[in-house]
Amino acid sequence: MCLGLAFPPALAGEAVVTAQGDDAVDVIDLDAGTILRKIPVAGSPAGVALSPDRRTAYVTRPDGPGVAVIDLPSRSVVQMLALPGGPLGIAVNPRTGAVYVADWYASRLFVLVPGEAGLRLDGEIAVGASPSGIAVTPDGATLLVANREANSVSLVDAATRRETRVVAVGQHPFGITIDPQGQRAYTANVTGDDVSVIDLAQAREVGRVRTGTRPYVVALAGGRGFVTDQYSGTVTAFDLATLQPVGRVEVGDHPEGIAASADGRALYVANWGSNTLSVIDAAALKVTRAIRTDDGPRAFGDFLR
Repeated sequence: MCLGLAFPPALAGEAVVTAQGDDAVDVIDLDAGTILRKIPVAGSPAGVALSPDRRTAYVTRPDGPGVAVIDLPSRSVVQMLALPGGPLGIAVNPRTGAVYVADWYASRLFVLVPGEAGLRLDGEIAVGASPSGIAVTPDGATLLVANREANSVSLVDAATRRETRVVAVGQHPFGITIDPQGQRAYTANVTGDDVSVIDLAQAREVGRVRTGTRPYVVALAGGRGFVTDQYSGTVTAFDLATLQPVGRVEVGDHPEGIAASADGRALYVANWGSNTLSVIDAAALKVTRAIRTDDGPRAFGDFLR
């Protein structure tokens, strides 16, 4: 059910939202503001990533533990792959389709390779302590991993599967986002209440942006960055050129996942405590509506298609 009468200037098609409290994944029609299908996924689903063709969703199950594979055209689970540890963050290589999963309890990523029989485990990559968010450069050559307990970001060569550089960032980095040009990355530092800006060519931090309390994930749209502030119930917007805050938008309780529409005109925010998906006009910095979800939406990762 949609709350309110205003509509954003542009919409994505669907959102694939992990509803952790209900052990489910919601497929949401963003135009209609309705849940098209509630897909049962046991194991407290949290992270989500989509295949390059946007037809498959990969969902982490920290309490499974493992990964669920969802066929989006049929809206059904087609595989449940068991993994050790605590799988949380997840990302897909846009060129090869390989799936990378962060083990929250260890200093490693799992590498999963899709095939005719589904996903299969194809090795591990050593990174820093408590890896969380993962991002892949547009050319598929480099992985970035936010190491929460190490206060660092690992740069990993996707071909050799080896960590090549480590960049010191703020306190407890969690979500990480790379710009479309593959030049800069942004990591939300949970206990530092700021965002670290990383120059990828130089492999170093080049700036910090102050946020609200407990920043979680960063999205980019229209020359601005947008950060979910979990404990503030807000989204902080900042200018990507000057790294100066430009406004703060009140959303729901405990906002977590955030993503921008393809045209950059709207942001979608999963409010874990409110069971809603807030829609923000990126230019006006205003919430235009809220869409009901099932219990505990997290949507940590790439969830729009």
